[in-house]
Amino acid sequence: MTRQRIDDLRRELNRHNYNYYVNNAPEISDIEFDMMMKELEALEKEYPEFDDPLSPTHRVGSDINKGFEQAMHIHPMLSLANTYSVKEVDEFVSRCREGLMGEKFRICGELKYDGTSISLIYENRRLVRAVTRGDGEKGDIVTANILTIRSIPAVIQAEDAPDSFEIRGEVLLPWKAFERLNEERAYNEEPLFANPRNAAAGTLKMQNPAEVARRELDAVFYYLIGDNLPAGNHYENMQAAKRWGFKVSEHMALLDSMEAVDSFINHWDRERKDLPVATDGLVFKVNDLKQQLNLGFTAKSPRWAIAYKFPAERALTRLRFVSFEVGRTGVVTPVANLEPVLLSGTIVKRASLHNADIIASLDIHESDMVYVEKGGEIIPKITGVDTSLREQDACPVEFVKYCPSCGTKLVRPEGEASWICPNKYGCQPQIIGRIEHFVGRRMMNIDGIGEEISQTLHDTGLVENIADIYDLTAEKLMDKAGLGPKTTARIMDGIESSRHIPFERVVFALSIPYVGETVAKKLARGVKDIDTLMTADEEQLTAIDEIGSRIAGAIREYMTNEKNIAIIERLRAAGLQMEVEATGIEGSEKLKGKTIVISGTFAHNSRDRYKEIIEAHGGKNSGSISKKTDYVLAGENMGPAKLEKATKLGIPVIDEDTFLSMISNDDK
Repeated sequence: MTRQRIDDLRRELNRHNYNYYVNNAPEISDIEFDMMMKELEALEKEYPEFDDPLSPTHRVGSDINKGFEQAMHIHPMLSLANTYSVKEVDEFVSRCREGLMGEKFRICGELKYDGTSISLIYENRRLVRAVTRGDGEKGDIVTANILTIRSIPAVIQAEDAPDSFEIRGEVLLPWKAFERLNEERAYNEEPLFANPRNAAAGTLKMQNPAEVARRELDAVFYYLIGDNLPAGNHYENMQAAKRWGFKVSEHMALLDSMEAVDSFINHWDRERKDLPVATDGLVFKVNDLKQQLNLGFTAKSPRWAIAYKFPAERALTRLRFVSFEVGRTGVVTPVANLEPVLLSGTIVKRASLHNADIIASLDIHESDMVYVEKGGEIIPKITGVDTSLREQDACPVEFVKYCPSCGTKLVRPEGEASWICPNKYGCQPQIIGRIEHFVGRRMMNIDGIGEEISQTLHDTGLVENIADIYDLTAEKLMDKAGLGPKTTARIMDGIESSRHIPFERVVFALSIPYVGETVAKKLARGVKDIDTLMTADEEQLTAIDEIGSRIAGAIREYMTNEKNIAIIERLRAAGLQMEVEATGIEGSEKLKGKTIVISGTFAHNSRDRYKEIIEAHGGKNSGSISKKTDYVLAGENMGPAKLEKATKLGIPVIDEDTFLSMISNDDK
């Protein structure tokens, strides 16, 4: 039984590590994960005969993304031992005192920012490499994305900064930026990020630095490493880093006693709720660097530091009823409507239950008393039910079988968690949702048509589908929809301007299932025009970067529907852009059938420009090397792992001059 429990814990922890670090979609709270880890550590200590070098207790979770080049850390990025108990923090202070043989020491207390860890390497006072924590030994190189964060200095101007050093910190998404991002995702019916940490981690791993920049990441730094540091203690080094241009926490404090440590915890347990960024705890470090060295490390973490995590805030409130809401893609989402309750400074009245499986796993009954939790999450979620308070005759909450709007029987696609209303062209919330989406700022940007006016246009019969928008006139808007002259003029101007919106945004505006903004760009650049998109088969579609079989199947289903074909033809007749703008690249078929991986930095063109050139000459871009790769186009600072793999597979590695010669027209 003991061996079985150890195996089960290892399997579960590995799965949760993957969900947290790779998918950025944790299924359980930090405290649940930590409790499982502590149970496994205790069992392995008690039964050493069952030890395994690959156990989660011997590893730091990994966020390595195979789409990026990797680099080894100069110094391993270890995780901190953590606790939810003030008593255990006091025990840490006592252990430090014993380890230092009674020598006087100070503790530096600081906020534990809830972001994604980053290591920056500076040489000659210039940023040369930014690496994620990864598995602690190596991480992904994300320098281009880090350079989009304006609070991070690319070049150090201060004369007292050493020529070479490493600085570590947390990449963050401030609350305001996080809320804006989730509002956009909700509008596009994309899954919402649970918290700023997941959003920051996902953003940092995006392949498009322009999109990274748009999301407005920030960073706070917490540790300096190097041979010629300005001081022999952590606090003064971080103050120096602040002078050099790094954002450092303003709330660091030197603490001389256990009482001061406890007071620091009590203070921030209250005050952290007013901060502009997410925090999930505090960190306590021995301040003196020599004392840190003397205390040393365990296999997983430094002995001179500990993280104290704040317990998640939760409240008990009554479930009033569960409503079922239909989105523009037909997905039916259950929402718990609650008796209002104060949680993390806001009144919570509603919480998404996500899907039927969540309802079943929580075993929610009518009028149940439910636990609502926020903690580091900004989105309220129901985490449990107090069954002792359940009414005797309460019935289980059941997911609806028919659409709450149009009455159509719901379907559940194979392998999907969501139930969907298939009545795409007769279900009012779906129709209105597609109209709202089409006119949105990042789609066709038709100013003046929002949620309320979309409803009005549909209710009055003026707009049954998105193509009807281009049949609107000022007279119809004022006479039938009852709009004023200013609003009418704004809408008509927006309709006219939308005829010049680029093709990739037209593709996004069509509401093709699973085709979000990024996929729409890839798709548009891959097919080049609407006719190719309408006729492309699954094999042609999946050859496009980031288009998998599920997306390809959804595109084929959309493009073979007669109603959609008619709408697209009307949009074409209305003058919308139905092909990508010319890139100025004279194309050919010299790279037809060739798959090319780009790595490094270049002198003649940017990486994005080289991708356009490859596609213009019939080639295909790929983010990773495999047996199907024909060439690696290598610039400066090519990743050693990619070079090693290319050499092992016998794939030609060419520089940009050789590449440009290959596609030259001189041989015509």
